[in-house]
Amino acid sequence: MKNYKNVHILDHPLIRHKVAIIRNKNTDTKQFREVIGEIATLMAYESFKDVPTQEIEVETPLETVKQTIVKENSVAIVPILRAGLGMVDGVLSLFPAAKVGHIGLYRDEETLEPQEYYCKLPKGIEDKVVMVVDPMLATGGSANDAIKMLKKRGCKHIKLMSVIGAPEGVEKVAEANPDVEIYVSTLDRCLNENGYILPGLGDAGDRIFGTK
Repeated sequence: MKNYKNVHILDHPLIRHKVAIIRNKNTDTKQFREVIGEIATLMAYESFKDVPTQEIEVETPLETVKQTIVKENSVAIVPILRAGLGMVDGVLSLFPAAKVGHIGLYRDEETLEPQEYYCKLPKGIEDKVVMVVDPMLATGGSANDAIKMLKKRGCKHIKLMSVIGAPEGVEKVAEANPDVEIYVSTLDRCLNENGYILPGLGDAGDRIFGTK
């Protein structure tokens, strides 16, 4: 895969350890869901390094000091339904005041192209740092469509965070959106003929919600 300035592989021992757990086909729904959230927290820590901040004065027991805090109402999380929901709580654990929107896309089984069925976003989202979350960045179709929907609504600072990425999908999104920072914990080998990531971890949505 080419080197893209807007692509970041968050290769950390703790994340690798947790990815090994969710890859395992014997990991049950409860643990899978918990670990997806834990990975999202670890990834959010790194991917929000440039979060908007402001300076305030704080009174310690001894004196007044200037401190930097995260700017209020500066972050929004937008999961791509339904698997993206599994990452929301992990990000919210670091940004509990963040607003949450939802984008619903499903993949046509024949064309593998995403189809929109739902979009509900927080008021004023165009002024926030928007983190789109989806555990799997496979063909890149859903991510590209979600980003297009956000840009149409005036969003200028968009990030994408996925646990597992395929080179095909990462390249597609990176080339189409050089202004969007892409964060992936693990870059897998390729897609199979059905558009699933190899070695991957199966269908993330089914495994998060226990529907298969």
